[in-house]
Amino acid sequence: MVTELARWELRRAALGRPTALTIGVFDGVHRGHQAVLRHVVDSARAHSLGSAAITFHPHPRQVLRPDLPTEYVTSLEDRLSLIMETGLDTVATVSFTSDFSLTDAGDFVRMLVDEFQLARLIIGEDFALGRQRGGDPETLKALGRELGFDVEVIELLTDHSTDKVSSTEIRDALSQGAVERVGDLLGRRYSLHGPVVVGFERGRSIGFATANVAIGNDRSIPAPGVYATIAHLDSGPAPSVTNIGMRPTFDDGGGLSIECHIIDFDEDIYGTDLRVEFVQRLRGERKFDGIDALVEQIGKDRDTARELLAGMSIGTQA
Repeated sequence: MVTELARWELRRAALGRPTALTIGVFDGVHRGHQAVLRHVVDSARAHSLGSAAITFHPHPRQVLRPDLPTEYVTSLEDRLSLIMETGLDTVATVSFTSDFSLTDAGDFVRMLVDEFQLARLIIGEDFALGRQRGGDPETLKALGRELGFDVEVIELLTDHSTDKVSSTEIRDALSQGAVERVGDLLGRRYSLHGPVVVGFERGRSIGFATANVAIGNDRSIPAPGVYATIAHLDSGPAPSVTNIGMRPTFDDGGGLSIECHIIDFDEDIYGTDLRVEFVQRLRGERKFDGIDALVEQIGKDRDTARELLAGMSIGTQA
């Protein structure tokens, strides 16, 4: 069962010439994903083909297991941008719907042959496609012989502490606040971005104005705590310190917030989109005995972040 929506989404991204491509969700576009995507680019050049990737959104698990929460390491917007930064000619986003989940691997591959002029399919060794994951590497190779495309299976990138670099490993590290570890797995600093919205405005009243960054509830974010961060303003990157948490000292019941104090900066940025890169966790979330104790600790956090960030490049990460 091939949906017309999927066919249209593929057709509008197709290059109109024989193409080498890979398929996956690519949430996070981590070092393992990057290795596969760059291999597609290299293989396409070696065989005089176009290069492409197909990504699914929402995550198949969100459709097939709606009882399980689905959190994304990156937004779809960032995912597509990061995929294209590997040098591919095009990327297609296919809507993973309940109807599409019924598509057989053979039907989907035939659609790739029709719409993308599929010439080379590059996949990882644990790849599977289609209804009930019927399109494993051996099945896809057989389809390739039938339909006239090559299948290349490549080894997955491994890391010293895990069998493979994976989005699951990244989410686990984020849940522990281990943003340096996350950066190692991603090959860049972890970041999030969103509009700066009006908060309780308590920070300004105690001498530490903060930008409250609104983030969708489907994002995987670092554990509550205080982090040395880099804020990306229109004027360029700036050192900052960011608190993620529930503001236990105030006990206001306002829910989880992401509040970024940009060091030595006091301009109105309400309504702008602010990107925050996470460099290092400074401490966990704490409840203080009063405002004075909180203000003293915030000052120490700011000074620690300032000193830490002064010793490194804070330019935009790839």
